[in-house]
Order: sequence, then C-alpha cells, then structure tokens
Amino acid sequence: MRITVIGCGYLGATHATCMAELGHEVLGLDTDPEKTAALAEGRPPFYEPDLAEMLDRNTRSGRLRFTSSYAEAAEFGQLHFLAVGTPQRPDGAADLRQLESAVSLLAPHLRRPCVLVGKSTVPVGTAALLTTTLRGLAPVGARASLAWSPEFLREGHAVEDTLRPDRLVFGRSDGDGRSLAALREVYVALITAGIPVVETDLATAELIKTAANSFLATKISFINAMAEVCEAAGGDVWQLAEALAYDSRIGGQFLRPGLGFGGGCLPKDIRGFVARAHELGAGRALGFLREVDGVNDRRRVRMVELAERACGGALAGRRIGVWGAAFKPGTDDIRDSPALAVAVALRERGADVVVYDPRAMDNARKAFPYLEYADSAAAAAGGTDALLHLTEWQEFGEVDPAGLADRVRAPRLIDGRSGLDLDRWRRAGWTCDVLGHGPVEVDRSESRIPDATS
Repeated sequence: MRITVIGCGYLGATHATCMAELGHEVLGLDTDPEKTAALAEGRPPFYEPDLAEMLDRNTRSGRLRFTSSYAEAAEFGQLHFLAVGTPQRPDGAADLRQLESAVSLLAPHLRRPCVLVGKSTVPVGTAALLTTTLRGLAPVGARASLAWSPEFLREGHAVEDTLRPDRLVFGRSDGDGRSLAALREVYVALITAGIPVVETDLATAELIKTAANSFLATKISFINAMAEVCEAAGGDVWQLAEALAYDSRIGGQFLRPGLGFGGGCLPKDIRGFVARAHELGAGRALGFLREVDGVNDRRRVRMVELAERACGGALAGRRIGVWGAAFKPGTDDIRDSPALAVAVALRERGADVVVYDPRAMDNARKAFPYLEYADSAAAAAGGTDALLHLTEWQEFGEVDPAGLADRVRAPRLIDGRSGLDLDRWRRAGWTCDVLGHGPVEVDRSESRIPDATS
C-alpha cells in the first residue's frame, strides 16, 4: 500500500521505517526540515536499537521517503497514520494542538477516498472530534474516514514491538468496514503470522492504550509501595515480590522494586487519563492513579535521602557520581528521567554531581548544562563520596568494582535499580545500599522475579 506517516518523531519515524520494512511504499511527513533531511539520509535523530540500519536500508531502496508537504502526502497516500505528539499541558491534560493541526492541514488536500489512522495516545473522545473536523474540511467528505490503532511501543524495543506486537487494536466507527479492511491489508503479514487483533469502536481503542499504561504504572508503583512498607517494617521486598510472582493471577513482570518509571509515556499518560476522567465526571474512578504517581515521585526523594545518609547526613561539598541519564536502558530519551531528577536534586542540596550515560549524554547536556558530565563510567566514579546506579545499562554491570575502589574518595554504592551484583561489590570493599531494601546483607542472584522494562 501507499502509506503516509504524519509526524516523524520517535513514534512516527519508527512506524514509517517498519511499514517500509513490511513492503509498503511510505512517505513520512514532518514540519521540521532538519529532521526530514536527516531521516532521508538514513539517520534517525534519536537512538533506538536496530532502527538506523533498517532506516538506511529502506531509504536506499526507495520504499521510504520524507517530505514537509501536506499536499504531497495527500496525493501520495491511500492511508495516513497520525503519529504527532500529544504532550502534557500544565494542568495534566493532553495538549492536542499538534494533532488537531495535522488533521486541519491534511484534510483540505484529500480529494479521493482514504483512511486516516490515529497512532498517538489521546484522551477518549478525541477521534470523534477529529472525525467532525476531517469531514468538514476534506473535499472528499465522508469518503475520508478515521480509525484509531494505538501503538504499544517500549523504547529500546520499538522495532520489535512494531513488527511483532503482542496485539493489534483496530478502532473504527460503526459500519466503517473500509477502515477495517485497510488496516487488515496494511498488517496482513502480522495477522497471517498469528498476531491477535482486537476490533472495537473508537472510544474503546483510545481507552485501551491509556488503560494499558495505567496498569503498568500501577504495578510498578505497587511493588515500590511495598518497598516503603518493608523498609519501615524490616521486611524483604525481594522475597515478597518473588512470592507474588509465583501467583499466576499476578505474575512477576514489573515487580522489580527500584527508582520507578519515567519517560514520555507513563507519567504523561496517567496524568492525562485522570484529567480526562474528571472532565467526564468519572474522576473518582481513577483517583488511585494520583497515588501511583505519588509513589513514583517518592522513590526519587528516597534516593536522595539514601545518598545524604551515605555521606554522613550532609551533601554540601560532597562529590556524587551518577550512573545513568536516560529514563531507562536502550534509549537516549531523558524525558522525566528519574536518574536526572535525582542528579538535579542532589545538586540543589549542595553536592557536586557528575553524570555518565552510554547513550543520553548529548540530550542530558542540552537539558541540564549546569551538571558535570564524564566520558566513562570510571571517570564518573573518580573522586566520589558516593556512587549511584540509576539507569540499568549492561555496561555498568560489567565494571570491575575492585579496580574502581582505588579511584573513589569513599567506596559507597547505592543501587537504585537493583541491577548490580552487590556481593561482588562488597567483596571489593564497597559499602552497598539498595533502594527499597536498606543495607544489603542478602544474596539476590537467584531471584526469580522476571526482568521487565517499561
């Protein structure tokens, strides 16, 4: 099929590339000429495993091109994916201006039957409003239909999640068989491979995405709330989580206690979901999500408190090494990064903070130029009074703690991600704390809690 992808940020660039990989002819549209020029040269403006190679292959083949022209996109595409951003407004609700603008700019050029498909995360009811806009502005009228097929990408696994998703969701208006047929044609290779398809209405399709992210955030905050209780009561949150994981009704994924979630999706989406529920008069139903958000924020505060305790009760003048800037491993995304939130809070309390991340250094420097940055994990640890492990990159697990001990002022480690072999660090002479557990005296190397990233 001839497909356009409107908006070539993280979601759009990944989706356009993967659609070309499936054999479709794809035209990506973005209003940022520097971004489209980079993508046309096969260079994604962000880090995502496997994407650069796939982008280069498909741009060279001619299956994937980029433009800034809505008229060209309208003429080219049979199906138009909407993948623009829906950032958070100051009141917590989703800002739909980019999405509304994209539809308003594309619609006047639609002179033949086509389907628009929303991929962005939106408040329930957005698709119905956009349908009215579309039909009011498109010369083709009702023959331009709108469907909603939300994305479920994990940063660091976005290519895999696009080409081998857990499920496909197709939302469409009552009686709109054309949109459903178009979506089935686009994803025929995935459907033939056995990927489940959920066919539903527009409102339910919108809710499925926000409900999924809210559930994941709740599960992460639940185990971190249990960590708070265990710290207060002297319990072992890891043994608690392991016992829960054996229960088939609960499962073990996302039950790893630690610093909590961040990024451009989970925090924004749960706040937007709460705001929309209040608009609908159902705010009490989602009141628990405010505490989910609160538990998540408290993990960052607790990490700062642990660092302060490790430094004898005062951070002023202390040098703190921070391993991690991205909100999770496998990406250079620093949006709502727990690691950087902790780094900034430490500096505000008077500490000298030095940060290292394998991928996110450029983005971190631009956003927080007043922090100090190192060019390696060892350099970030040099001369420190405490070292904080805040993003679980594999590289950090491969560092030799014995060799590092000679470079620090005091061998103190605080593991905010429960991802390091702390017995190995202790044998090398380090004092080790782990967020959610207090001073570490147990071996968790045989833990049965599955690893999972958001």
